[in-house]
Amino acid sequence: MLTQLKRRPFYFIVIFAFICCSAVISLLVPKQLSFEYLNQYHNNWMDSFFIRYTCLGDGLVSVLAVLVLLFTRKYKAAVLLLAAFSSSGLLACLFKNFFSLPRPRLYFEQLHIVYSNFIDGITLSNNSSFPSGHTASAFAMATVIVLLSHKKAATSIAMIAALLVAYSRMYLGQHFLPDITAGAFLGIVCTMVSYYIIYQKQVTIKAFRKNKYSMNQEISPQWN
Repeated sequence: MLTQLKRRPFYFIVIFAFICCSAVISLLVPKQLSFEYLNQYHNNWMDSFFIRYTCLGDGLVSVLAVLVLLFTRKYKAAVLLLAAFSSSGLLACLFKNFFSLPRPRLYFEQLHIVYSNFIDGITLSNNSSFPSGHTASAFAMATVIVLLSHKKAATSIAMIAALLVAYSRMYLGQHFLPDITAGAFLGIVCTMVSYYIIYQKQVTIKAFRKNKYSMNQEISPQWN
């Protein structure tokens, strides 16, 4: 795992900084204020773009990616992506039901705040705001790409793609900043744990068995 982190420090440093900064802002600034500040700029082009782009965080995209990996016989990568997506999605659902926090539209209605940038034609949910499931899925897939890819460009592309999915959830009025921050953290942690179990743990066990066998050979009595 440490080898992978050292190979792709840029991704993990940037995302760690993003999560830390977002968490601090979420603790110090009321979420409706950070939401309004980050959603100041709207136009028709951005509306159209983010309405379509946010679908990259949909679970169906992750499932299709798993099928593509299976079809190309990259079975271990497919298992990793499926494990990362499933675990992050399951935990996101559990947290959503446990906290059951209102989403922006209902939250503003409860506080009698007028927000004018909700986009026409978008179906807005009322509850289950925390955390963002789309963000968790996007960061799970991005982290899988970063851990398995040998191309540096893939790291930057995956990172930007996931961050844009996270922002799209706020832009479309579906989530607050704490929601996407928790979603990003959840997606990354679930992927790292899945990677350790699927890739690193097997290597560690094999190395341990090999070392144990070598030690037994060295201490075993020699019969002549």
